[in-house]
Amino acid sequence: MKWDLTYLFETKEDFLASLAKMQEYVAKLASFKGRLHEEESLVEYLMISRDFEEAFGRTYQYASLKSDLNKKDVESLTHLNNCYMIIYSYNEACSFQDPEILAMGKEKVLSIIDRHPEIEEFRFMCIKLFDQNAHVLDAKSEELLSYYSPLLSSGSELYSSLAVADGKGETITLSNGQSVVVTGGNYRALIQESNNKEDRKAIFEAVYKVFDTHKNTFANIYKTVLDADKATYKSRNYSSSLEAHLDRNNIPTSVYHTLVEVAGNCNESLKKYIKLRKEVLGLEKYHTYDRFLTLAQSDKKYSYKESCELFFEAIKWLPEDFNEKAKEVLREGFVDVLESEGKRSGAYSSSMANLHPFILLNHDETLDSAFTVAHEAGHSIHSMYAAENQPTMLQNYTIFVAEIASTFNEHALLDYFLKSEDATKDEKIMVIEKAIDSIMSTFYRQTLFAEYELIAHEMNEKGLPINHEVLSKIMIDLYKKYYDLDIEEELVKKYVWAYIPHLFYTPFYVYQYATSFAASFKLYKDVKEQVPGAFDRYIGLLSSGGSKYPMEQAKLAGVDFTQKETFMAVVERMDYLLKELEELLK
Repeated sequence: MKWDLTYLFETKEDFLASLAKMQEYVAKLASFKGRLHEEESLVEYLMISRDFEEAFGRTYQYASLKSDLNKKDVESLTHLNNCYMIIYSYNEACSFQDPEILAMGKEKVLSIIDRHPEIEEFRFMCIKLFDQNAHVLDAKSEELLSYYSPLLSSGSELYSSLAVADGKGETITLSNGQSVVVTGGNYRALIQESNNKEDRKAIFEAVYKVFDTHKNTFANIYKTVLDADKATYKSRNYSSSLEAHLDRNNIPTSVYHTLVEVAGNCNESLKKYIKLRKEVLGLEKYHTYDRFLTLAQSDKKYSYKESCELFFEAIKWLPEDFNEKAKEVLREGFVDVLESEGKRSGAYSSSMANLHPFILLNHDETLDSAFTVAHEAGHSIHSMYAAENQPTMLQNYTIFVAEIASTFNEHALLDYFLKSEDATKDEKIMVIEKAIDSIMSTFYRQTLFAEYELIAHEMNEKGLPINHEVLSKIMIDLYKKYYDLDIEEELVKKYVWAYIPHLFYTPFYVYQYATSFAASFKLYKDVKEQVPGAFDRYIGLLSSGGSKYPMEQAKLAGVDFTQKETFMAVVERMDYLLKELEELLK
């Protein structure tokens, strides 16, 4: 149940040899400076770029996966940092690329591609480049900005060092005298298993202790992230950091604002659900960490093997090819299953062009971890369809559509549980609770964080002060707005902004969980109801990889993000599930 990284490189020496070769690629590409206007030079440059993409993808993935297995391993971290240096060198050496291509004019560039089918996969890249022409600077300015590229990612690297590499589990003593080590990977399960409110409080505070202790440092790190985004949007002639991030994929800012509007204002069922939980659980006071408590109890554990089998059963009604890919992505050697010391927390699917995807888990045998298996398998299935149907440069799909396949699988697994004839009343309650929690965490919670990002960036762009008190106040206000909960009473919960790594690693990322959830719900509903062509359209989306703008991909599959109704469908689903739950609890 561990990764077999020999799939990428047989030995460490092979990896190091490949890493050294990357500098040769960079030097070769740099030699084309001033020559891209020549047809033969442009063709050769693009083909070398493709070769570099493939070779570096394999090299980077090895270093990244190796480092994530043990964030305390200095050698692995050094290798990963060396990969980052390659990226910085590449950005600097090839900063001439976009200005020189733009100087040729769109018509000339596309006519060259017409004459050279070997570079056809670069057509969409060039179209996107000309679409963003207003935000590409002259060659000298692009070169100057490239010198600062390492600084733009310094915030995320500092966060990783403080929150992960220097982090450690907190040992606490429970009310029964038992000592436990609380980590980011196990605290949810520990809370879920605890019947003592003081123990739950102690467990929660243990995992948040690092953010409280270092609140000033985390605030300064986040200010670095905000400043990097501010510098980027100003230097590239955008009106805001939001526009700069969304424009890369041609996403109108109105989509972001509509999502925030719907989730922020249409949350009565969410608030009712929390009140219902408080009543059923018999709590005097409801805390955010009480969300890990279940409304019904079960001793059922889900081993990794059982979780896989459940997922396979849940999708048996779908076509054979889809099922085969599901089994392939969960094949031994490509999934690292259990938590271990120094291992990165959470879960993800990692894929590079023309390579088998890898999945990282921290499986704890809970129902949630069973759903995580299905979720991450969705990402990997998506990657396999893209790799089968697209050339190297068009396999990498955008974050905007990335969560569609993952949450589609979750819908299928939920349905499987709900339809089970052998399910007891308690089991049905647990499954509906899971479905509601999925909407709560994926649609509402992620949109709350998206609104937090929007507010924090806008404040920084206006030159307003950014410190831990300011950042915490934003969260306090948003938790009242979305949940009608006062997180000031929880002491450390107000530092949740420091707990969420995406805010530091990938700004304006999390809103896409909510948009993808809305899209996947629509697509799954169509497939389930056997709408003619629905499954083919869904697979068409997965197979399209990064060959189109994501809004276009979604629309071709049957989802229109410009319509408020797309998001309201999730709100209506929440209303329905809450009524079903209330009936079961009578």
